[in-house]
Amino acid sequence: MAGSPRAGGAAGGRFVVIGATGQLGSDLVRSFDRPGELIPLGSRDLDVLDAAGARSTLANLRPTVVVNATAYNLVDRAEEERPRAFALNAEAVGSLAAACHSLGAVFVHFSTDYVFDGRKRTPYVESDAPAPLGVYGESKLAGERLALERCERTVIFRVSGLFGIAGSSGKGRTNFVETMLRLAQEGKPLRVVADQVLGPSYTLDIARKVWVVLPKAAHSIYHLTSGGQTSWYDFARRAFGLAGVTADITPVTAAEFGARAPRPAYSVLGHAHLAALGEDDLRSWDAALAAYIAERSASR
Repeated sequence: MAGSPRAGGAAGGRFVVIGATGQLGSDLVRSFDRPGELIPLGSRDLDVLDAAGARSTLANLRPTVVVNATAYNLVDRAEEERPRAFALNAEAVGSLAAACHSLGAVFVHFSTDYVFDGRKRTPYVESDAPAPLGVYGESKLAGERLALERCERTVIFRVSGLFGIAGSSGKGRTNFVETMLRLAQEGKPLRVVADQVLGPSYTLDIARKVWVVLPKAAHSIYHLTSGGQTSWYDFARRAFGLAGVTADITPVTAAEFGARAPRPAYSVLGHAHLAALGEDDLRSWDAALAAYIAERSASR
């Protein structure tokens, strides 16, 4: 990739966050601490599927950095909604990247651990070859490639198993932790996959690290997750313990669970590029989950 994605930190920068009301976007907004101006845009302010409208909006704002926190993330539904998944996760990303290139802006985009097939048993690093198993992962990988092709100052953060406060606020939003807690409180028996391992991540920690990394980004792709790894089953059990919720939970294999979309058996992300910057210091997923549970309790 030509040039450096370095975002710089000079006073007067204009940082546009697209998808600013979502789970990750809202934490990017509340943790923003760069010199310059933050401009949060929700779906009513900018429709990423309207390429011409998005280009016009960005041209009027003249940003120095555009952070795209929108995504189609319905992993199972993507198997039957391939065009919709690709429209949001790939085509819209390419259009935003092209708009940023024409403005000389840095384009920041978020991808996923699901670009990998899970055959490794050690954390995936940024240089590992992607090989997505399902439509969701395919669409996110296509978005990565379009972003890198169309904007020379692109920075991509691959994230995993996100949970954040905006996902607990209702209005149809949710995350794995909230879904588990809700079902447990309803007294429903739970079958949770125990043979898929990941690095679940708190969006507030992710957002804070994004703002730290951007001014000195030297690579185009960064893996950014909370520390450590766990299975979905152990993740759920820990959430119940921290929230003081009793649950009827049974571990099952992915094959027994029978989800529509295939998922990687192991998708833990290694932080080689963060380490090169001296920024591989994110707290563990367990500590992050405890902070999340405490915050959601305090906010109710």
